[in-house]
Amino acid sequence: MTAVLTAPAPGSGFGALLRTWRQRRRITQLDLGIQADVSARHLSFLETGRSRPSREMVLHLAEELDVPLRGRNELLVAAGFAPAYTEHGLADAELGEVRGSLDRILDGHEPYPAVVVDGRWNLVAGNRAVALLTDLVDPRLLAPPLNVLRVSLHPDGLAPHVTDLAEYAAHLVSRLRRQVARAADPALAELLAELTGYLRDAGLDPAAQPRDRIVLPLRLCHPDQELTLFSTVAVLGAPLDVTLEEIAIESFFPADDATARYLRTRFG
Repeated sequence: MTAVLTAPAPGSGFGALLRTWRQRRRITQLDLGIQADVSARHLSFLETGRSRPSREMVLHLAEELDVPLRGRNELLVAAGFAPAYTEHGLADAELGEVRGSLDRILDGHEPYPAVVVDGRWNLVAGNRAVALLTDLVDPRLLAPPLNVLRVSLHPDGLAPHVTDLAEYAAHLVSRLRRQVARAADPALAELLAELTGYLRDAGLDPAAQPRDRIVLPLRLCHPDQELTLFSTVAVLGAPLDVTLEEIAIESFFPADDATARYLRTRFG
């Protein structure tokens, strides 16, 4: 098992962390008290350190605030308790069955591209058809850890090959912005600033909205022909491990017959 948690920094004890999560969710002490069936006075005491929470109270409040598992462990440690959720590496024996299932999902999706990414959008695994995308990227960007959002929007990545880049880039940035708000991960916030910078340097509006579409496609000016794809993002149901909660599978599908034929010919 690779669960490693450092002690909270000065000033980041349980009360401060709880207040931060509550404010991030834009909920008052009174509203959280009603929602969690806890008095606002007791919540105030918890946030100021005048009261010490039980382990059950920490988990209860974290559930009501929709805190990710990593954040719940941090709240528990800050309150003086052991973490409740493990954090394994995908290479660990304990996740062998899950890893095997993920590999089968990737292989089964061929001849269409599919990737597994971690909570920071770093590539964990991909199938053969991902070469459709990586072949267009400067090899320097493909060195580990390969971040799929950076590769998508970097000027030496996919960006020069994407038609309607303004819409597609704004979609990716908007998705990441929502993730930053939920997870409160400084590394994700840094990635968001980096990607927003790429858009501004290119004269694009990070807040651009898609036109009237059923689904926003990824249109690629590929050297062979123009290709059009759309994607789905799937997560594991009811994960109780930090790593498993954070990983996602993004699967690309052809949005027209010409793209489907090309993918079948190349990767079928």
